[in-house]
Amino acid sequence: MKAVILAGGLGTRISEETHLRPKPMIEIGGKPIIWHIMKIYSSHGINDFIICCGYKGYVIKEYFLNYFVHMSDVTVDLKENSVSVLDAKAEPWTVTLVDTGEETMTGGRLRRVAKHLTPGESFCFTYGDGVADVDVTALIAQHQASGLAATVTAVRPPGRYGALMMDGDKVGGFTEKPRGDGGFINGGFFVLETEVIDRIAGDPTVWEAEPLESLARDGKLGAFQHDGFWQPMDTLRDKTALEELWATGRAPWKTW
Repeated sequence: MKAVILAGGLGTRISEETHLRPKPMIEIGGKPIIWHIMKIYSSHGINDFIICCGYKGYVIKEYFLNYFVHMSDVTVDLKENSVSVLDAKAEPWTVTLVDTGEETMTGGRLRRVAKHLTPGESFCFTYGDGVADVDVTALIAQHQASGLAATVTAVRPPGRYGALMMDGDKVGGFTEKPRGDGGFINGGFFVLETEVIDRIAGDPTVWEAEPLESLARDGKLGAFQHDGFWQPMDTLRDKTALEELWATGRAPWKTW
């Protein structure tokens, strides 16, 4: 199965980082967040990726073009102008990097990579800026058993602030960052059938608008409920929080 990853947006809410590189290339623990996402999929046996590039897409292309050498021990013979790989440590990934345009919306990016998908074959689809300990194997199994055209991972967003535990006009304690209001939201990590691409009109189409809404109206959109860890990297604050989890060895998304 293939996994399509959106990696072309401007990332304006974390412009402190994205003025130099695209958002999926912002590092957590010394590795781009897109690498972490790919490792999540790879731990479930998915090693064939299609990356939808856009804003500063050349940075992503250069990273993967040099990935094999960067992840391996090498001997460089300057006299003979040759490079020998001594111990390759790179993952068994196939990565297709597609320029989907700087102004293209999320749905339009998916439509632009359609020719790299296998007609009639399910594929994974997600955003290039969020990590989770989602059980991708169970997600795929539920989708394929449902017979639906699309399945979205439903998550509860993490709370931003700690809450006070009140007893009248006294504080009885603190709850650290409760999880939202209990409602579910779109957490990405979709499994789709290629037929959904017919619902995307063109580059200006936002995936989360008409395509998803029409699937829901037609009763063809399922939900995989994920009650575990899920965290997007929308702001510098989010990036710092993910860095702290990784640095302390408490990164829940590290399932490999």
